[in-house]
Amino acid sequence: MGLWAQVGIIFFTVSGGAYGLEALVGTVGPFWTLVLVVALPVFWAIPIGLMVAELSSAIPEDGGYYIWVKRGLGPFWGFQEGWWSLCYSAANMAIFPVFFVSYLSYFFPAINNPGLEMACLRIGISLTFVFVSLLFNIRGASAVGTNALANLFLVSFPFILMTIWGSFHGNWSNLGTAVSMPTHFLLKPSSLAAGLAIVLWNYSGWESLATCASEAENPQKNFPRALGLSLLIIISSYVIPLLAGFKVTLNPADWGDTSGWPFIAEKLGGVWLGWIGGGAALFSIWALYNSNLLCVAYLPTTMAIDGWLPKILVRKSPRTGAPYVALISMSVVVAAFCALSLKKLMVVDVLFYAFGLALEFLSLIALRKKDPKLVRPFKVPLPTWGLALMSIPPIAIVICVAIFSAMGEEGSLIQVGVVFVGVLAGIGIYYNRKKYMRG
Repeated sequence: MGLWAQVGIIFFTVSGGAYGLEALVGTVGPFWTLVLVVALPVFWAIPIGLMVAELSSAIPEDGGYYIWVKRGLGPFWGFQEGWWSLCYSAANMAIFPVFFVSYLSYFFPAINNPGLEMACLRIGISLTFVFVSLLFNIRGASAVGTNALANLFLVSFPFILMTIWGSFHGNWSNLGTAVSMPTHFLLKPSSLAAGLAIVLWNYSGWESLATCASEAENPQKNFPRALGLSLLIIISSYVIPLLAGFKVTLNPADWGDTSGWPFIAEKLGGVWLGWIGGGAALFSIWALYNSNLLCVAYLPTTMAIDGWLPKILVRKSPRTGAPYVALISMSVVVAAFCALSLKKLMVVDVLFYAFGLALEFLSLIALRKKDPKLVRPFKVPLPTWGLALMSIPPIAIVICVAIFSAMGEEGSLIQVGVVFVGVLAGIGIYYNRKKYMRG
């Protein structure tokens, strides 16, 4: 995978365009949506990107963040990093087939009808999506990278059309309303937690490509470049379409799981623009899922090589080199999660991701002390204490999500409980496997 193929995969493991932000507008409103989308890169994406750039350029090995943490903090924390990442990936990837069905309902509204028959149809479409993606990924990383790069342009096209068309149509006064602070509008803690979880989900996954570093061309130099280019593209792909959409409507009912960009595009330019937006949404979800499945499949393969997971996961296709057993295993797990609530999946996703993120930052600091002579083609221009300060904002944000998600009338302890059980399971599996390997 060359530089631009890497940019394409990072774009689709992190973003995939503004698709998925509709729920954010419906949850926190236009003003807070813009605040979160613009502010989070500073306090979340940029610190993570800098950390990933240094570690991925210094240790460009398959397994990525699992290898970083194992080298920096030891095998126990390395395993926990890998386990939490697998848990996070299962929740994360289950979101995409559900989104695919949601956007498909724009073309076939009957899919959203109540009843057992339609519920079975939605599940059937989700499972077909997972199965076809599995077959595609077995073709190898090169095919996925090329597909991601092509889809980047396909996904951007409808938003470019919306922006140009919106320059001459829509209500300009809506933008003034959207960006002016509503004095009476204060977010409930649970709404803030849901909003943060959604926007963090849309800015997460920067380290995903590092798990398959052997498939990347010149990762020491291209990873940092690809991360920087991807960040600029992603921020633009969020803010510009949102402003175009706000010109059309500020009504929260128009921004949700069963409405969103295709309907907003139709309101702006007519049915033709709605169809283009809906078609691009399906391409976006497809590319997002494929890029994530490719990256995560190399993680259990690497952990199996180290003896922490069954050896069968090491097997790769002799023709394409794809880890087909790991791909099949992840696909089966994802299929089992497809019927769960989107917002609860996002909170579970972000919380597991946060635990792993904390270990990655700690590994960055530990490796600076343990291995100062390690060649770092890209090095964050900060001393050790500066790295510690850089890690505080993203970790503090996720702690807020954990606390707020359990507060208020809409809050729920279920997400926090699921994560707690997952953490305990990781500890148990580690000591069980360690005992097995000794025996």
